Order: sequence, then C-alpha cells, then structure tokens
Amino acid sequence: MTVDLHAGDVSVTIDPGDGGRLSSFVISGNELLYHAGDDPTMHGSFVMAPYAGRVRDGEFTYRDRDVSLPINLAPHAAHGLAVDRAWTMLEYDENSAILSCEFDDRWPFGGRVVQYIRLEAERLVQKVAVEADQRSFPASIGWHPWFRRRLIHSTPAQVSLDAAAMLRRDNDRIATTQRMRIPEGPWDDCFVDVNWPVSIAWPGFLRLDVDADTNYVVVFDEGEAAVCVEPQTAPPNSVNTEPLIVRPGRPLRARTDWRWRARL
Repeated sequence: MTVDLHAGDVSVTIDPGDGGRLSSFVISGNELLYHAGDDPTMHGSFVMAPYAGRVRDGEFTYRDRDVSLPINLAPHAAHGLAVDRAWTMLEYDENSAILSCEFDDRWPFGGRVVQYIRLEAERLVQKVAVEADQRSFPASIGWHPWFRRRLIHSTPAQVSLDAAAMLRRDNDRIATTQRMRIPEGPWDDCFVDVNWPVSIAWPGFLRLDVDADTNYVVVFDEGEAAVCVEPQTAPPNSVNTEPLIVRPGRPLRARTDWRWRARL
C-alpha cells in the first residue's frame, strides 16, 4: 500500500514496500522523479543507510571485525541496506508520514533507520535517524533522488552548486579523501563543505533548491535522462576512511528540505 501526501498542487507518493522511497513527486501536474526499470537503486528517491554511496569491494573492518556487504554495484557495495527492504509505516496523515526499517542480517550490528516526511505548500521536509540497539557501528546517511532531466515544456535541467572542494575519484570511481578544485561538469562526484542549497533548474518552468544539514553532497549529471543531488553525512566509502559512529542512545541524524519556485 502506498501513501499519498498533498499540499496545494503538490503531491508525494511514499511506497513503504519498495524501500520506503518517494515513488512520485508531482508539482503542477509534472512528475519530477525518474524511473528506470525495477532496479531498486535506479528510481524514485530513497534513503541510503546504514551507509551512503559505495563501499570499496563491499568490505570494511570495525573493532577487529571484518564485515562483508552484498555486492550490488560490482565490485562494490552501494547505497545501503534499506533500499531493497520493505519499511513499516508507523503513522501518517494527509501531510506527513513516519516510517522505519530494521536492518537485516546483512548488517551484523542490528539497529534501524527511521524517516520522517512532511509536505508543505512550498517545501518538502525529510529527516532520517540511524539508531543502534546493543552495539555501536560505523554509519552514514544519504538521500538518493533521481530527478528527470526534462519536464514537460522545459529545457534540460541544470545543476548549480557552491562547495569548497571536490573529492578526487580513484580508478575504481570511489571518492578519496584528497580535495581538488571543482572542474566544469558534468559530474559524478562528491563535494565537501557545501554551501547549501544545491539547485536544479528546469528553465522556463521550475527551480528546485535542495537544502541539507550535511557537509557532503554527491552530484550526478552525466546522464541524458536524469540528474541526482544526494546529501550525505559522510563521503562514499566512509566506513573505511572517516567513520561516524552510532551508539545506543546516540543516533546519527540528518535532514534535507526541498523548496521550489515556478516559472523561472
């Protein structure tokens, strides 16, 4: 069962059974989210947890414990362990919803991810928390929205961002910790010290400002059909390089807001 939120001429559809994702985001009759088949990492907008982006070779070590993650972007693991799981709808009304997802045995530390979504007339608020039960673990949070490159009556979308630096990618297309000047796009890259918002403009129709309280964003605009703006609490592969630790009673939290302006 899906859940629809409404505010003015904007609607959002949440699909708990399909990774707890936003399966539809419609403004003035125009669908903004992109869909590319049944791959759970390739449609709508979904939460990435307990890790965001790629994990090199699907492996990391925490407190002398070696962990192997499922490989879904060979040869790496990517985008967390909640995107292919059914979420539980805890409560909802016309404008908001709260969902949760327990991590399964692919994540040996237990815990869960909880997301809160609220639709307002000119803003979509999304909050996420990763919680530990008995054991601490490294984690990161991210959102992975797929936005259509083209909308009805619009020219192709353009992404604008302001950040201190870009993280250099290695030969495996994984961001390193080395900072570099930001080159001209297109990008499939991670940016650090972001000056939010990051904007997606469909000239003549709409501008969407993606705001967040995270220090990182991954931007993908190399494709012809879709663009992605992905707020993240840590860079890809952070469980191996810059781990954030979730402890019982001390969850990891993040927030992103989407705001829009029409007919720019």
